[in-house]
Amino acid sequence: MPPTTRVEPFAAKLHFIPRSLRPVQAAIVNSQRDYFSHAAGWVLLTTTGRRTGLPRETLLPCVRSDNHIYLISTYGWQSDWIRNLRKNPKVKVTCNGEVVAGHGKMIEKLDDKIRIVSEHPFFAPAPFELVNAVALSPAMRPLLVAFLRRWVASRPVVAIRI
Repeated sequence: MPPTTRVEPFAAKLHFIPRSLRPVQAAIVNSQRDYFSHAAGWVLLTTTGRRTGLPRETLLPCVRSDNHIYLISTYGWQSDWIRNLRKNPKVKVTCNGEVVAGHGKMIEKLDDKIRIVSEHPFFAPAPFELVNAVALSPAMRPLLVAFLRRWVASRPVVAIRI
């Protein structure tokens, strides 16, 4: 359990919505698996269920660097994938059409989170190539980085080493 002094983002109060839509998301992912396993800005993350020990797959927006994938939890510490990863940091990721093993590390220090999103910005709420191209354009990049620096303050950032 995270310490009680952490401030959760407002979105954490809305976590019941994606939880209730889990079967719909699973159907979409399964029907479009080839697209999502190759799409820039997306990763299929497989964690181990913290209670069941079963594999749990989640589609998440991300940014990739040479040997890391960076994820930001929209729903803070309430996200099931975050809670699973805290219990067992060994994960599998499907990106660029390949499934690879990885190790997730929670980035909790604000300075470290700000450094990561400054070096590797991405528009997490809508990780589509066109949206990221506009958001990362020279005119918009400073605004995106400023938004991300504030946005990650109350959210865990995860670095998955692959």
